[in-house]
Amino acid sequence: MRRFLFVSCLTFFAISPASADITHAIKSSISLTVDGAASQSIRLGSNMAVSGSNVTLDTTPVLGTLSSGTALGYTPGAYSITTAGDSFSYSESYLEGDDVPTILSTTVTAGVVPALPIFGNTTTTAGGVAGSLAGTIATDGALTIVAGGAGTSAIGQVIQELTIR
Repeated sequence: MRRFLFVSCLTFFAISPASADITHAIKSSISLTVDGAASQSIRLGSNMAVSGSNVTLDTTPVLGTLSSGTALGYTPGAYSITTAGDSFSYSESYLEGDDVPTILSTTVTAGVVPALPIFGNTTTTAGGVAGSLAGTIATDGALTIVAGGAGTSAIGQVIQELTIR
Protein backbone atom coordinates (compact mmCIF):
# COMPACT_ATOMS: atom_id res chain seq x y z
CA MET A 1 0.00 0.00 0.00
CA ARG A 2 2.86 2.32 0.79
CA ARG A 3 4.36 1.72 -2.60
CA PHE A 4 1.05 2.43 -4.30
CA LEU A 5 0.66 5.68 -2.39
CA PHE A 6 4.24 6.71 -3.17
CA VAL A 7 3.80 5.90 -6.90
CA SER A 8 0.42 7.69 -6.94
CA CYS A 9 1.97 10.83 -5.46
CA LEU A 10 4.82 10.77 -7.97
CA THR A 11 2.37 10.34 -10.83
CA PHE A 12 0.15 13.15 -9.56
CA PHE A 13 3.03 15.65 -9.37
CA ALA A 14 4.58 14.49 -12.64
CA ILE A 15 1.43 15.09 -14.72
CA SER A 16 0.17 18.29 -13.14
CA PRO A 17 -1.31 20.69 -15.74
CA ALA A 18 0.77 23.66 -16.99
CA SER A 19 -0.57 27.09 -16.16
CA ALA A 20 -0.09 29.96 -18.65
CA ASP A 21 -2.04 33.07 -19.59
CA ILE A 22 -2.52 33.54 -23.33
CA THR A 23 -4.02 36.72 -24.67
CA HIS A 24 -4.79 37.37 -28.34
CA ALA A 25 -6.06 40.77 -29.53
CA ILE A 26 -6.85 42.13 -32.96
CA LYS A 27 -7.18 45.89 -33.37
CA SER A 28 -8.07 47.50 -36.68
CA SER A 29 -8.79 51.06 -37.72
CA ILE A 30 -9.14 53.34 -40.72
CA SER A 31 -8.74 57.11 -40.54
CA LEU A 32 -10.13 59.28 -43.35
CA THR A 33 -9.25 63.00 -43.36
CA VAL A 34 -10.30 65.91 -45.57
CA ASP A 35 -8.32 69.15 -45.08
CA GLY A 36 -10.32 72.27 -44.28
CA ALA A 37 -9.89 75.60 -46.04
CA ALA A 38 -7.87 78.24 -44.20
CA SER A 39 -6.76 81.82 -44.61
CA GLN A 40 -4.52 84.02 -42.50
CA SER A 41 -4.14 87.73 -43.16
CA ILE A 42 -1.80 90.14 -41.45
CA ARG A 43 -2.47 93.83 -41.89
CA LEU A 44 0.63 95.88 -42.67
CA GLY A 45 1.04 99.29 -41.12
CA SER A 46 2.35 102.43 -42.81
CA ASN A 47 5.93 103.42 -42.25
CA MET A 48 8.41 106.03 -43.33
CA ALA A 49 12.19 106.20 -42.96
CA VAL A 50 14.68 108.97 -43.70
CA SER A 51 18.46 108.77 -43.40
CA GLY A 52 21.42 110.73 -44.68
CA SER A 53 24.72 112.42 -43.95
CA ASN A 54 25.72 116.05 -44.55
CA VAL A 55 22.00 116.83 -44.92
CA THR A 56 19.94 119.27 -42.84
CA LEU A 57 16.22 118.82 -42.26
CA ASP A 58 14.31 121.97 -43.26
CA THR A 59 10.70 120.70 -43.21
CA THR A 60 9.64 117.50 -41.38
CA PRO A 61 7.93 114.79 -43.50
CA VAL A 62 4.37 114.02 -42.35
CA LEU A 63 2.18 110.89 -42.47
CA GLY A 64 -1.55 111.54 -42.71
CA THR A 65 -4.34 109.76 -40.84
CA LEU A 66 -5.57 106.42 -42.17
CA SER A 67 -9.33 105.92 -42.37
CA SER A 68 -11.42 103.38 -44.25
CA GLY A 69 -11.51 103.94 -47.98
CA THR A 70 -8.95 106.76 -48.08
CA ALA A 71 -5.24 106.84 -48.72
CA LEU A 72 -3.01 107.63 -45.76
CA GLY A 73 -1.37 110.59 -47.36
CA TYR A 74 2.26 111.54 -47.17
CA THR A 75 3.97 114.90 -47.35
CA PRO A 76 7.71 114.55 -48.03
CA GLY A 77 10.22 116.57 -46.08
CA ALA A 78 12.50 119.31 -47.41
CA TYR A 79 16.26 118.98 -46.96
CA SER A 80 19.35 121.00 -47.78
CA ILE A 81 23.06 120.18 -47.92
CA THR A 82 24.81 121.17 -44.72
CA THR A 83 28.33 121.86 -46.08
CA ALA A 84 28.42 122.85 -49.75
CA GLY A 85 31.04 121.02 -51.78
CA ASP A 86 31.29 118.02 -49.38
CA SER A 87 29.85 114.63 -50.28
CA PHE A 88 26.38 113.80 -49.01
CA SER A 89 23.95 110.90 -48.96
CA TYR A 90 20.19 110.89 -48.58
CA SER A 91 17.54 108.16 -48.55
CA GLU A 92 13.83 108.41 -47.94
CA SER A 93 11.29 105.57 -48.11
CA TYR A 94 7.55 105.37 -47.57
CA LEU A 95 5.20 102.37 -47.47
CA GLU A 96 1.44 102.90 -47.56
CA GLY A 97 -0.15 100.46 -45.10
CA ASP A 98 -3.26 98.39 -45.62
CA ASP A 99 -6.62 100.13 -45.64
CA VAL A 100 -8.90 99.68 -42.63
CA PRO A 101 -11.52 97.17 -43.84
CA THR A 102 -15.18 97.77 -43.13
CA ILE A 103 -15.62 94.07 -42.24
CA LEU A 104 -12.95 92.31 -40.19
CA SER A 105 -14.54 88.85 -40.22
CA THR A 106 -15.91 86.53 -42.88
CA THR A 107 -18.54 83.81 -42.96
CA VAL A 108 -17.98 80.21 -43.97
CA THR A 109 -20.68 78.60 -46.11
CA ALA A 110 -20.45 74.84 -46.78
CA GLY A 111 -16.72 74.92 -46.04
CA VAL A 112 -16.08 77.83 -48.43
CA VAL A 113 -15.23 81.43 -47.60
CA PRO A 114 -16.82 83.57 -50.35
CA ALA A 115 -14.71 86.71 -49.75
CA LEU A 116 -11.55 87.33 -47.77
CA PRO A 117 -9.94 90.58 -46.71
CA ILE A 118 -6.74 91.05 -48.71
CA PHE A 119 -3.90 92.52 -46.70
CA GLY A 120 -0.20 92.97 -47.36
CA ASN A 121 0.56 89.48 -46.01
CA THR A 122 -2.10 86.86 -46.84
CA THR A 123 -1.80 83.06 -46.96
CA THR A 124 -4.77 81.04 -48.23
CA THR A 125 -5.06 77.24 -48.39
CA ALA A 126 -7.75 75.52 -50.42
CA GLY A 127 -9.86 72.89 -48.67
CA GLY A 128 -9.77 69.23 -49.61
CA VAL A 129 -12.29 67.48 -51.84
CA ALA A 130 -13.54 64.17 -50.46
CA GLY A 131 -14.49 62.81 -53.89
CA SER A 132 -14.64 59.02 -53.59
CA LEU A 133 -12.61 58.83 -50.36
CA ALA A 134 -13.62 55.66 -48.51
CA GLY A 135 -12.27 52.82 -46.42
CA THR A 136 -13.50 49.45 -45.14
CA ILE A 137 -12.17 46.60 -43.01
CA ALA A 138 -13.40 43.09 -43.80
CA THR A 139 -13.93 40.45 -41.08
CA ASP A 140 -10.74 38.71 -42.22
CA GLY A 141 -8.76 41.94 -41.58
CA ALA A 142 -8.40 42.92 -45.24
CA LEU A 143 -8.27 46.69 -45.74
CA THR A 144 -9.82 48.46 -48.71
CA ILE A 145 -8.99 52.15 -49.14
CA VAL A 146 -10.25 54.29 -52.03
CA ALA A 147 -8.33 57.49 -52.82
CA GLY A 148 -10.11 60.80 -52.55
CA GLY A 149 -9.48 64.14 -54.20
CA ALA A 150 -6.85 66.76 -53.41
CA GLY A 151 -6.24 67.52 -49.73
CA THR A 152 -7.31 64.11 -48.41
CA SER A 153 -5.54 61.26 -46.62
CA ALA A 154 -6.48 57.70 -45.68
CA ILE A 155 -4.61 55.52 -43.21
CA GLY A 156 -5.53 51.92 -42.40
CA GLN A 157 -3.96 49.45 -40.01
CA VAL A 158 -4.52 46.02 -38.50
CA ILE A 159 -2.55 45.11 -35.37
CA GLN A 160 -2.45 41.56 -34.00
CA GLU A 161 -1.03 40.94 -30.53
CA LEU A 162 -0.23 37.58 -28.93
CA THR A 163 0.90 37.59 -25.29
CA ILE A 164 1.96 34.46 -23.42
CA ARG A 165 2.82 34.66 -19.72
